[in-house]
Amino acid sequence: KSYENRSIVADGARVHLGNSITAEDLSGFSITMAILYLVVCIMGLAGNSLVIVAILKLDKMSSSTTVYIFNLALADGLFMVGLPFIASQNFQNDWMFGDVACKVVMVLDGINQFTSVFCLTVMSIDRYMALSNPLRFARWRTPRCAKVVSAVLWLFSLLTILPMALHFSADQGLCIPDIASNAWWLGILSYTFVMGFALPFTVMTASYAALLITLRYRLRSSPVNPDSHCLERQVTKMVVAVVVVFAACWLPFYTFNFCSLYQTGLVQDFTRAFEFAVLLSYSWSCANPILYACLSDTFRRHFHTLLRPAKSPASMHFLP
Repeated sequence: KSYENRSIVADGARVHLGNSITAEDLSGFSITMAILYLVVCIMGLAGNSLVIVAILKLDKMSSSTTVYIFNLALADGLFMVGLPFIASQNFQNDWMFGDVACKVVMVLDGINQFTSVFCLTVMSIDRYMALSNPLRFARWRTPRCAKVVSAVLWLFSLLTILPMALHFSADQGLCIPDIASNAWWLGILSYTFVMGFALPFTVMTASYAALLITLRYRLRSSPVNPDSHCLERQVTKMVVAVVVVFAACWLPFYTFNFCSLYQTGLVQDFTRAFEFAVLLSYSWSCANPILYACLSDTFRRHFHTLLRPAKSPASMHFLP
């Protein structure tokens, strides 16, 4: 994600920021952003760590759903590790960690970002298979199969991001990409937009729409079943939350990236709005533990068990 954020750096908006903004304004804004980055980092690490511990301690990844949730939480948690480096550069307008660290941080940042998005996408397909026809798709929803799919997602994320991330260097005092031309950068942005947003969003929307249609069809077939009504309402709330939050966190980020290509001069409001869009995309990793944990009554009970271990935990039953 942060590699695309540097498009605005390459266009000069961040590099020459100090020439057009007073030191007082820059200091106040930078301090505010640094605090927000710190809050997002702490919340993301704490929330995703809690999900990981809950799965390893109480469930032991006994289902495909929890395998995907575990990998999602792991990617989101590791995603937060690179946040202090990005915040430090934004705060000081300088990269002080060296060229090797620049490439490593960008590679890890990209791998965890794409793995998180891909896991979320596969989970939408897994949830459709679980609720539409569990017997038919049973062999595809084993923990072993989910682990293989998750490993492939991590490898695919590495292959997806590696060619772009290695173009980063800290030769000019900032960890920024070496841009050959605007056409080259437009191609990179288009590629990452399709792979990191458009395609996953389309798959998620289609999977969840098919799932809701299937559940409502069953509801008409057996309208007296209260369990079906309860499941349909729960899944509907979760689907709306997932799709809306994913779009709200990522669409502004990609929109600003494309707009930055046509930003010829320094516009303070645009620069600051871009910074918030980047922060918003990072905050998506904080939202995942809420969406995939707190929306589940059972997950909430087990969070309570971990935080207050005096009571013995029951077996976990995640939303299928």
